[in-house]
Amino acid sequence: MAKRSFISDNDPELAQDAGLGNVVDLSRTLIERTYNQLRLDIIEGRLTPNEKLRVEHLKSRYAVGAGTLREAMSRLISDGLIVAEGQRGFRVAPIAIEDLEDITRTRIQLEIEALRQSIQHGDQAWRSKLTEVHDELDALGNPGDTVDRKQWEYLNARFHAVLIESYASAWTLRFLDMLSRHGERYRRLAISLKLPGRDVQAEHRDIYNSAVSGNDVRAALALEAHIRATTDALRHAMAKGVDVFGE
Repeated sequence: MAKRSFISDNDPELAQDAGLGNVVDLSRTLIERTYNQLRLDIIEGRLTPNEKLRVEHLKSRYAVGAGTLREAMSRLISDGLIVAEGQRGFRVAPIAIEDLEDITRTRIQLEIEALRQSIQHGDQAWRSKLTEVHDELDALGNPGDTVDRKQWEYLNARFHAVLIESYASAWTLRFLDMLSRHGERYRRLAISLKLPGRDVQAEHRDIYNSAVSGNDVRAALALEAHIRATTDALRHAMAKGVDVFGE
């Protein structure tokens, strides 16, 4: 029997088609795909804050079975993007300015020190790698301008990761990755609102130029301002009466 181009985790012939040795890998692939689709829908706002997540509805939406869906959702609970409500099911995690401010404060405490250590320990190979990823990101312009938003998001994440790459602290990197996942919804919200007065491209250039020249103090100040910018922009919009969180 020929293998199918798509195998659902509801398919009773899964083992027969794929071979028992491949069943676990196929299941993991389905979970990973569903996790990524759910995560993107939450971050992009297609699944809105506090929205009830109904398994029966989402099974059809993502073309997977309940087991795969629940496994993907459990990972998103760990990411803080979904909230379990005991026997009542699941909801998209809420968003609030107080939450963003907490994320921002914690990220600053960890990422600024990581950057300074990375600059102090960085070698020529690190500077070359940082230059390469910065130049690719810079070529795309500002996030609100670029037509290739997915590529911008990828390179933005890479730029921030490479900035602190020379600082060998696995726990710091792990915590910062978690904070980045939490903060991504707010950053994309700010981008979608097209708030005036911010040039993300120039912010990245300032951080890069200071880092690659070895000026850890200036780089730290530039990075701190960059991290605070989303919170400040949303706060300013709220003060102007903009319904930022759709409440």
